[in-house]
Amino acid sequence: MADLVCRIKDFIQPFERKLALAELRALTHGPVTPLDGDNDSAIHFSINAGNDAEHLRTALAYWCSVGSDIDALTLQLRGEATSLVARNGIDADTFSKTVRTLVPQTLPNKRCLRYATHGIHEYRGKFFPQLVRSLMNSIDLPAEALIADPMCGSGTTLVEALLSGRRCFGFDRNPLSVYITEVKCETLTLMPTDLLSSFSKLQEKLRNPLDLKPRDRRSHQLSESDQAYLHRWFSSSVLMELDQIHHEIASLSSRRIRNFFFVCLSNILRSVSWQKNDDLRIRREVGDISPGETLRRFLAEALRSTRLVSAFIVERGTTTADRWRVDLGDARLTTSLVPELVGRVDAVITSPPYATALPYIDTDRLSLVYLGLLPRKAHRPLDSHMIGNREVTPKERERLWIAYVKDRQLLPKSTRELVEKIDRLNKCSNAGFRRRNLSALLSKYFFDMRLAIQEIQDLLRPGGTAFLVVGNNRTTAGGRNVEIRTAHHLKQIAAELGLKAVSSLSMEMLVSRDIFRRNSMSSEQILILRRP
Repeated sequence: MADLVCRIKDFIQPFERKLALAELRALTHGPVTPLDGDNDSAIHFSINAGNDAEHLRTALAYWCSVGSDIDALTLQLRGEATSLVARNGIDADTFSKTVRTLVPQTLPNKRCLRYATHGIHEYRGKFFPQLVRSLMNSIDLPAEALIADPMCGSGTTLVEALLSGRRCFGFDRNPLSVYITEVKCETLTLMPTDLLSSFSKLQEKLRNPLDLKPRDRRSHQLSESDQAYLHRWFSSSVLMELDQIHHEIASLSSRRIRNFFFVCLSNILRSVSWQKNDDLRIRREVGDISPGETLRRFLAEALRSTRLVSAFIVERGTTTADRWRVDLGDARLTTSLVPELVGRVDAVITSPPYATALPYIDTDRLSLVYLGLLPRKAHRPLDSHMIGNREVTPKERERLWIAYVKDRQLLPKSTRELVEKIDRLNKCSNAGFRRRNLSALLSKYFFDMRLAIQEIQDLLRPGGTAFLVVGNNRTTAGGRNVEIRTAHHLKQIAAELGLKAVSSLSMEMLVSRDIFRRNSMSSEQILILRRP
């Protein structure tokens, strides 16, 4: 019997090729042999004919095809193709039939990160969906494995775990993150016909939007302080159009479909506000949004997202509704939130916050206020408690430094040396208040991550694996460039807590396509840790 031939994607990065080979080796029996080059260059690889070709096609993340059958394409490649098909102006009446016809004819030839529900809301950070899938494959997780992400962000790990048929749960401190994650998961249970028809209803209603009474306006249902805040960041005409959109979404009968379109609405808020669009700081830049433009942008975003998700579900089918859980929660307290899962998690796949790099709550503040997820007065207290926060008052800085001096021995020697070097250099210069805060904030970050890693260890079953996608950073202290090798320090912390470092893999960072591209990290690493 002839060997099976597997075709690797020829548009992936070097680190992804390593992951591709790792997942193929983990899921197959016998050798993986390059046919037209070496491991670093070949496109075709042979594997033993006794392998289950259909299972490989269903599971693999970085491969185009397995075998030479007419149905040899991997499920992953077909899923990515739906994001290309969705851009076509397909008539709603023939949508399903046309998608099924076009998918095998419209295969991607470059990186595709926004298939399924991965593309329905912008989110800062770098966490690739194929990466999650390949990591699960690399340790050959069983079909009923339990996956956890205690810092779930916008839900990439949970969505990929669901698409693989596995159970999953996630937590995050940011209410918008939890909301987006919940919507991304539950939207995969919807019928494409329901999504498409609901969009058509919205589109028809918004052609001649109602002149709403004050009691029916979303922005008037918020507290007086939140209303005043919104008027500082949106023109009156834009707020009126946002309220008209919100009112029509709220009139839809299905909760899950309402939530889907509220997320679409959230995704345009920044672009129609006076927030300087590509700046992470809170900075106003008053400009004109012409009448009807907010409605137009929402409908464009809702149509894009509806077609994107509907095309994927047509291709893959709906997912089971009871296999995930996502809650508002702190990664430093996970075991107290889900005591029933202690020692039962097969794998943790997470991307921790970067050290003092992103203002997570401030970045999402407009959505948090307008959607009623978190009043503005609660933003500062939450931000100060977040892992990786970058703002602190002089009084808080002093308190953090006292705590560091008291408990510094809990951190590895190299981590203490880094914190104290930055503190010393900034004290010897005319550093601004943000630079003077850095050593205290950095110490808080590593203490917080120590607690989070301890929780991860307690969640894992014996032999369970944790994958941490960690962003490195750099700063200037006393006029000198200082590297913050976050991955190195977290690896040392994990080792001192008793987790075994299996390996690490450097990731080449691509230029992000989202609005936060100027703030992307220079490098990331995948830390692979195992509970003995």
